[in-house]
Amino acid sequence: MNNNWFDEEHKYYMPTFKRLPVMLVRGKGNLVWDENGKEYLDFVAGWAVNALGHCHPVVVEATIQQASQLIHTSNSYYTIPQLKLARLLVENSCMDKVFCCNSGTEATEGAVKLARRYGHLHLNGAYEVITALGSFHGRTLAMVSASGQTRHQAPYTPLPSGFVNVEFNNIEALKAATTEKTCAVMLEPVQGEGGVNIVDKDYIHAVRKWCDEKGILLILDEIQTGIGRTGKLFAYKHFEIEPDIMTLAKGLGGGLPVGAIASKDRASVFAAGEHGSTFGGNPVTCAVAFSTLEYIIQNDIPEHAAKMGALFAEGLEKLVKRYEIASSHRGIGLLRALQFEKDVAEQIVLKCLENGLLINRLKPNAIRFMPSLIITPEEIEKGLGILEKSIKGL
Repeated sequence: MNNNWFDEEHKYYMPTFKRLPVMLVRGKGNLVWDENGKEYLDFVAGWAVNALGHCHPVVVEATIQQASQLIHTSNSYYTIPQLKLARLLVENSCMDKVFCCNSGTEATEGAVKLARRYGHLHLNGAYEVITALGSFHGRTLAMVSASGQTRHQAPYTPLPSGFVNVEFNNIEALKAATTEKTCAVMLEPVQGEGGVNIVDKDYIHAVRKWCDEKGILLILDEIQTGIGRTGKLFAYKHFEIEPDIMTLAKGLGGGLPVGAIASKDRASVFAAGEHGSTFGGNPVTCAVAFSTLEYIIQNDIPEHAAKMGALFAEGLEKLVKRYEIASSHRGIGLLRALQFEKDVAEQIVLKCLENGLLINRLKPNAIRFMPSLIITPEEIEKGLGILEKSIKGL
């Protein structure tokens, strides 16, 4: 990295990220290049954001076209891209209503507000939301409190109240935590940041049944799993249940910042003035999100992601069998993790970077893969080859 840029970062930018020593300046498809022209195969995709890779023509053209027409206007007025996106989401999911925001954190925060409003109207003022240990729902104070990870919570105590964290995939723990104060349960179908931990089908069915019995809402956080990443357009389709509220972001915008709260009619209880956003649902991000989602649906990209995910899993299985240090792998679709016997994840990430592959350190002893949904078999083979070379080089 150019030391001048490195120094600029330390001088002017808050040190909130532990960055890798590379300055990226250009991307195309599943490749990126640094300021020195070195090429990297990208298996991070902006933390699962670049669903169609870098600078996909659909994303670029929609951005240019809408930016040349209308960039922003307040939500006091109707705009066509916002309504087209909402209609496309509703027509291709089990949801009835949509609200657009700017990020995943905003979507989950809004979903909790919606659940609390429901509790005030229908559950005698109930306001608590049960979430899972190991979950991750965002970076605002409320969503840090909702996320069941003490390492994220400890620096910010005292945290906002109203959240109860219970063991993931343990229905008895969830039932025991349910009280007259409970208005909703919020879960990730796959805990991405928490370790790529997949929800048990029997468990999520039991949760859905329990919520129905108690009259409380089920919120599914599909920020990372939605828009085709798991091999279906939305992860809830794998488990044959329907949530009352679903949150989306990441891959929805194809690289631009956009989030969405989607809900069933019965859970859509916001009245005028009870929620809003200055930038949420602006014409440019909605136009790009619409074009991205339309392309993903029309070209059956989730099916491609399922096939590529299976191919990826086969390659990871071979690595686990060849190298004792690699203990196991897990995942679904194109959301994958590789577990190690020792805390070598950071070393492997750096070695892969040196060898031209971008991957994500998930935990000290695990790495995560979130390539674009248009990754090819050849690119998977190449990436796995670099990964194996990097493991050998430890």
